[in-house]
Parts: sequence; C-alpha cells; structure tokens
Amino acid sequence: MQSLTNTPTRYGWAMIVLHWLIGIIFIGQFALGVVMTRTTSQRTSFELIQLHKSFGFLLLGLIILRIAWRVGNAAPPLPVSVGTLERRAAPLAHFALYAFQIALPLSGWALVSVSTLEIPTMPFNLFVMPNLPLAESDASESFWASAHWYLAYAGIALVALHIAAALRHHFLLRDSVLTRMITPSPGRE
Repeated sequence: MQSLTNTPTRYGWAMIVLHWLIGIIFIGQFALGVVMTRTTSQRTSFELIQLHKSFGFLLLGLIILRIAWRVGNAAPPLPVSVGTLERRAAPLAHFALYAFQIALPLSGWALVSVSTLEIPTMPFNLFVMPNLPLAESDASESFWASAHWYLAYAGIALVALHIAAALRHHFLLRDSVLTRMITPSPGRE
C-alpha cells in the first residue's frame, strides 16, 4: 500500500498529487493568460478571462493546502550526493516558487478588485467571489495589471529553472530527486 504521507526517502501521494496538479495549473494559467490577451473575439476573450480567474482561485487554494501539508509533513532530505551550494539553494528556490504561486493569484484578484469595469468574478460559475477591499481606479488597475504580468513571466521562468534542475538530477546526476516526486513511498519504510 502506497503512503499518503512522506517518508524519509520519498514523497507520499498527497504531496505528489498537489505538486503535479499545481504545476500543470500554473503552466496552464500562463498559457491561458497569453492566449486570452491575444484573442480578437471579445466574447471568447471574456470567457477565457473568467476561466483564468477560476483557475487562479483554484491555484491559490491548492498552494495554501500544499503549504499547510508541507508544514505538517517533512520533505525527504536531498540525496547525500547533492553539493553544499545546491543544498542551500534548494529551499530558497522552493520558497520562491511558493511565493510566486501565492502572489500571482493575489495580484490577479487585486486586479479584478480595482477594475472600474466592475465585472463580477464567478469561479467556475459556482458563486460570486467578493472583491478585495481596494479602491477602484484606472491607475490601480494599470499597476496591478503590470504587477500580474511581471509576476507571471518571472514565475514561469522560475518554473522553467525548476524543471531544468529536476531533469539535471534525473539525466545527468542520476539521483532520486525526480523519481521520488513521481513514485510515492511504499508506506512504512
């Protein structure tokens, strides 16, 4: 039986599912953001923006859940073959990934909250998400639109580095860093 929780050598099902689900949504959100801003049809653009907002709130909820799970579930240590510099950089890189995954949806939420268009946000058409208590203005909307854009590009660059590091571990260093995030722990070790 596979373990839900982490063990000293591998991640459990909960962390693996959250990791890949968040990663897929994060990359998908970037792609959706690019497409929705380049679509010429107003109706299609509106629908894509609503979908983007829905997945943004889902991403925010999942990353909060992942952080809470991570706090209560120690990650397996890096293999002994990992050098000192990488051992120090890894927690900083993961912290940066978490920070971007929280900051991006929050900046998007701020953006729709300050918009003078006052279009309600309805995640997956289930309910109306209240706006953040921020003043509406064109200047604020411009600020948050820029912040969201810069955070998106910086975040996707960080994800690309994360993927490159995982592939380096798997194909060049041939250690267990990637495989332990693919195959769950077998339960008790």
